Amino acid sequence: MNPSKGALDGLKVIDLSRVLGGPYCSQALADHGADVIKLEPLSGDETRGWGPPFEGADASYYRGVNRNKQGIAVDLSRPEGIDVLMGLLEGADVLIENFKPGTLKRWGIGFSDVLSQRFPGLIHCAISGFGVDGPLGGLPGYDAVIQAMAGLMSVNGEADSGALRIGLPIVDMVTGLNALAGVLLALNERHRSGLGQSLDITLYDCGVSLLHPHVPNYLAAGKTPQRTGNAHPNIAPYDSYTTGTEPIFLAVGNDRQFARLCEQLGAGEILDDPRFVNNGARSVNREALKQVLQQQMATHDGAVLARQLIDAGVPCGAIATIDTVVAHPHTRHRGLLVDIGDYRGIGSPVKLSRTPATYRSPPPTLGQDTRAVLEDLGLDAEQIKRLYAAGIVRG
Repeated sequence: MNPSKGALDGLKVIDLSRVLGGPYCSQALADHGADVIKLEPLSGDETRGWGPPFEGADASYYRGVNRNKQGIAVDLSRPEGIDVLMGLLEGADVLIENFKPGTLKRWGIGFSDVLSQRFPGLIHCAISGFGVDGPLGGLPGYDAVIQAMAGLMSVNGEADSGALRIGLPIVDMVTGLNALAGVLLALNERHRSGLGQSLDITLYDCGVSLLHPHVPNYLAAGKTPQRTGNAHPNIAPYDSYTTGTEPIFLAVGNDRQFARLCEQLGAGEILDDPRFVNNGARSVNREALKQVLQQQMATHDGAVLARQLIDAGVPCGAIATIDTVVAHPHTRHRGLLVDIGDYRGIGSPVKLSRTPATYRSPPPTLGQDTRAVLEDLGLDAEQIKRLYAAGIVRG
């Protein structure tokens, strides 16, 4: 197999999505070889304006999730724009969109009654806040709103801090990953049936799916989980700890690791304390354990200690800032920084031995590829001129 071709080479994806969940999914498909055409409204994906910082006309936020795509701008509110979309769907494998539920049907191209009939192999991935129906069906959803409504904020933060938003758009991103998984599942099933299907991926579902171990704990014990700061509700020591310099984070998951921790600290006597004999006892006595450990760490340099501990098999890390993560040699070693001309971004975390991800083009400017894509559809110069003149397309 040609190593320059990704695992999804030959897959054609039409991406109507904006903001994060959908574009995050389609960029992952594109990184692994799919031909992705990003179709935006004439005003563009709103994240183009989500800055500063800006890189040229576009915010870094937009540029972070839209590489390896062709970009066209089409007004889908008009019949001529729908005609362009339908032309793009000829031969397409996947359609990704995150419109308000019912939008495609309102435009006369609902999946069940139109798209699946005309394109029986098409996989339609619909991303929404809450889905089509149910008590919250059809309502808009944004990451932070779902973090609040799905309970994520209630278990994030210190005990006395109040509910706190997780400091990255985790719901949007896990929604993108679930959309990616759903698309790949549907593609696999299509090998058997020859048929496409519609995927219903919601931010609410994906937010609730992240509530481990809090929902299992609640279902088992009937106690509403509370905020525990950096501490784990089920494991100790599993928390941030002060040292003589910078803080470190320990994630000790078993008694063997705990014994190694005590040995590395030169504090074997801790192992003889009945309060800390196993994880159950340590969890009950976590505050006393934290005080004992921090007393032992007070004379240590945090970064040096963290490396010594992880080298000894104790899961531990210094709490890094973003600049140090970017500068870390292992980040570069793992191929997690992408450079394409003046574009820099985060690389794919999925490493395939024969068909690795490739980074072929920076994120498109608004409508950058409109004319080329229309020409590929077989439209002649006069037809394209009329679309521009009528304000149906831009670029």
